[in-house]
Amino acid sequence: MNDNTVHLHERVKKILYSLTGITLAENKDTMIANRLHKLRRDTRFNGDLEDLLDAIEKGSNTTEFINSFTTNKTHFFRECFHFEDLRDRILPTFAKSGQQIKMYCSASSTGEEPYSMAMTVMEARETLCRSLNATIIATDIDTNVLQYAANGVYRFSKSSKEFPSWIKPQKYFKRRVEKNLANEEILIKVKDELKKMITFKIMNLNDSSYPYNKNEFDVIFCRNVLIYFSVEDQNKILKKLFSHLKIGGTLYLGHSENPHDLINYVQRAGQNIFIKTKDIY
Repeated sequence: MNDNTVHLHERVKKILYSLTGITLAENKDTMIANRLHKLRRDTRFNGDLEDLLDAIEKGSNTTEFINSFTTNKTHFFRECFHFEDLRDRILPTFAKSGQQIKMYCSASSTGEEPYSMAMTVMEARETLCRSLNATIIATDIDTNVLQYAANGVYRFSKSSKEFPSWIKPQKYFKRRVEKNLANEEILIKVKDELKKMITFKIMNLNDSSYPYNKNEFDVIFCRNVLIYFSVEDQNKILKKLFSHLKIGGTLYLGHSENPHDLINYVQRAGQNIFIKTKDIY
């Protein structure tokens, strides 16, 4: 890369960090170049890339910029053992007590994770033959993926291995037909009974505080998102999330993430499953 390109990419990283706290790795140059050119096309910006970044720094097209540079890789029942733990260990307790369970998905992306949480609740209701009052708040910083999640329409391959054996997709999705899809693919739409359980909201995990009460949630999913932040910022985010988790509540982290400074305030209950034992403050 020439010096101008290096400078351009460093500006992108600096702006992204200032807006979101996300730190881009050093090996993301091709991705940065591709997404920057796409951003200019999508916004129909007439100037050069430096002018585009000038405009973003002054407050123009910041949402489009954030949407362009956030990563949204996900699928239904990713790291399925977490949903099995939710089904087998947590939900029976709430079904027995009759108490409402409040859950938070801190990185909704296109919605597969919170819908997987909702399907797990529905399965537990049926298996336990009990009513189970559950609410899920699902947030993301990317407005495009939140809209996708709220729409709840997905491409589904009949040969897909996404859903575990204890989930029958036809119970939770309506089939929709669309021409020009590959033969093995169909469109599926989330049924309303799942949607009613979830509230989708825009939120930046790097914000100084979150709009929730202390000890509000019984379960927090924060999986495969911390890896996009520096270790220092991961700690800050985890401490903020932790303050909104009830004592006895469960924190689920992604496979390559750890609780850092929270380790003395949690009890490990499985692979990247942590039960809050006391408050930090």
